[in-house]
Amino acid sequence: MVTGVNYLIEFDSGSKKPVKFLVDCGMFQGTPHAERKNYEDFPFNPKEIEFVLITHAHLDHTGRLPRLYKSGFRGKILATAPTIDFARLILYDAQGISERQARERGGNPTYTQADVENVLKLMEKVDYGKKIKIKKGISCRFLNAGHILGSAIIEIWLEKKKIVFSGDLGNSPIPLLDPPEFVEQADYVVMESLCGDRVHESIGKRRDLLENAIEDTITRGGTLLMPSFALERTQELLYELNELVENHRIPRVPVCIDAPLAINALEVYKKYPQYFSKQASYLIKSGDDLFKFSDLTFTKTVEESKQINNVPPPKIIIAGSGMLMGGRIVYHAIRYLPDPKSTILFVSFQTEGTTGRAIFDGAKEVKILNEIIPVRAEVRFISGYSAHADQEALRNWVDRIKRPIKQIFAVQGEKGPALALVQLIKDHLGIPASMPKLGDVVEL
Repeated sequence: MVTGVNYLIEFDSGSKKPVKFLVDCGMFQGTPHAERKNYEDFPFNPKEIEFVLITHAHLDHTGRLPRLYKSGFRGKILATAPTIDFARLILYDAQGISERQARERGGNPTYTQADVENVLKLMEKVDYGKKIKIKKGISCRFLNAGHILGSAIIEIWLEKKKIVFSGDLGNSPIPLLDPPEFVEQADYVVMESLCGDRVHESIGKRRDLLENAIEDTITRGGTLLMPSFALERTQELLYELNELVENHRIPRVPVCIDAPLAINALEVYKKYPQYFSKQASYLIKSGDDLFKFSDLTFTKTVEESKQINNVPPPKIIIAGSGMLMGGRIVYHAIRYLPDPKSTILFVSFQTEGTTGRAIFDGAKEVKILNEIIPVRAEVRFISGYSAHADQEALRNWVDRIKRPIKQIFAVQGEKGPALALVQLIKDHLGIPASMPKLGDVVEL
């Protein structure tokens, strides 16, 4: 599965009982079947978990941490400083959404605001590149994964065995972040496979495709609707739009960022310029505000969001959520999907079972907020804005690890991409690889 990322490691240290810890504790997202899993008990006793290592702040990697606390976990949680700040925004936002949905359905939220407050108190900051001894026989090190600000690859040493969790590897090169770091050696690698069967467009090509989508929609007098995730994708799109505007590559039209979480996340970006790439850091030092240009409007309140309707097209609207499963994007979709002059541009992977995936797959109508909405707007997709490494980058990342590698586990992807990556690794790199299923147990 792509979402609900959560790995349990049991380490027999020779003491009376094994040490149990987690890597990530994410929320299931997408289909109703997947989301129901968020209400299920953990397949382990949270009271026995001694610590949690977090690769990055996205909800599918952190979203069940408050529920873990609610179920009895009281250990420490290690993450980078930006990840902790982002988690604070994301978890409070998710809790508010869960509470509203629970009221509408007559049920209970997955966790309370107090659970969020308490689990955040357990978080401890770690820096990239520093090897940390956690317990006797257990050490870890966080490396830059280049996925979102503060994202990490986690190396774990269990006495003489070494396991590496890739987290989500970034789609390099991207303007804001440095590329993922390489791992020198590993016995076992648990690696993402989301884009294990595809190759993205180049950074120049994706900018050209974005420019074309904007110009074509403006020519028709329509609205360009861009569903986007609050972390990294929205900020990267702002960076790209800033470049296009300042270099006079697109006509000046209103650009509306209708995503309170993304707007709040900008403050975290401004807090950690040391995590930016050299290119972005240079522009900042030269006085360029990467996230501000003419005709750009940020809308935080509901009333401000409604005012976007009064802005005549052509215009650009960037709003969450990235898969049209909630957030303000759904209201704009209801308004603009039936308009043949408009365009919906996907720049993020669309998980099976989501509204975004249905539109991407060619649905002529979709159900949004209990309304049947015809899809007459043009549908476009730019894979180059994916925050995930493609097949070629995943292969190269593995190939840089010294041999021998005992086993690669392809995870965090749908079946097709995961199996494609497994086959590629086995055939071209000669490394044992497999695709584990939810609940599988492996003895190392």
